[in-house]
Amino acid sequence: MDFVCTSHIGMVRKNNEDYCKGEIIEVGEDSEVGIFAIADGMGGHNKGEVASQLAVDNIIELFNDKLIQNETIKIEYIDDIIKQSYNTVNSMIYEKSKEDIAFDGMGTTLTVAVVYNGVAYVANVGDSRCYVVDSDGKLEKITSDHSIVEEYVKANIITEEEARVHPDRNKITRAVGTEPVVVVDIFTRELKEGEKLLLATDGLTGAVNKEEIEKVFINNGDANIIADSLIDLANNSSGKDNVTVIIVMA
Repeated sequence: MDFVCTSHIGMVRKNNEDYCKGEIIEVGEDSEVGIFAIADGMGGHNKGEVASQLAVDNIIELFNDKLIQNETIKIEYIDDIIKQSYNTVNSMIYEKSKEDIAFDGMGTTLTVAVVYNGVAYVANVGDSRCYVVDSDGKLEKITSDHSIVEEYVKANIITEEEARVHPDRNKITRAVGTEPVVVVDIFTRELKEGEKLLLATDGLTGAVNKEEIEKVFINNGDANIIADSLIDLANNSSGKDNVTVIIVMA
């Protein structure tokens, strides 16, 4: 297993409210688990970047503590671990926003992927996405956005392409840290040989259509080149938002 995690401020923003992190942990002699997290903070005046970093750093630490115990990966408890960890992180951000008026109203999206023994366990709150990319470069969206435009798409009011340019495209309906309790969606997907994971904030998915992203994967095999190309594509297409991607070579 290998991965690349990269983030760019974009061409317009004065600060980067996105944040990402990943770890591949050796467990025992011949087993490893990958934990990857990506977040897009909100709140302005630096609050968004505080929320996203708090979320990612702490969710990674919590997964380390809860998932790996006594050289054993407790994968059978993954759903409970996800829910507990998300709500712990949610409480951290929510309490900080209430204790310090400077951070009032901050929150963040948070998408996590755990890869173990050929299976991806994916969780999300907000509109940062996780895709599986097959060996032919085709994308399969695993997560479902918690956003106004996603509700419009599901109701057949607009298409996915129209959602990318809709005036409500930046309005999310669920975030980490904005309420005392958070509800997290959980997905499980077996990974076939040659498949990759792509985690991305809306700086990429809101600026670049699916076919353009697929072309990058089709034309490149190196994860570093893919990540850099996606960042460049987002900046050249729009550049109005921070853009962050994680590529996992499972």
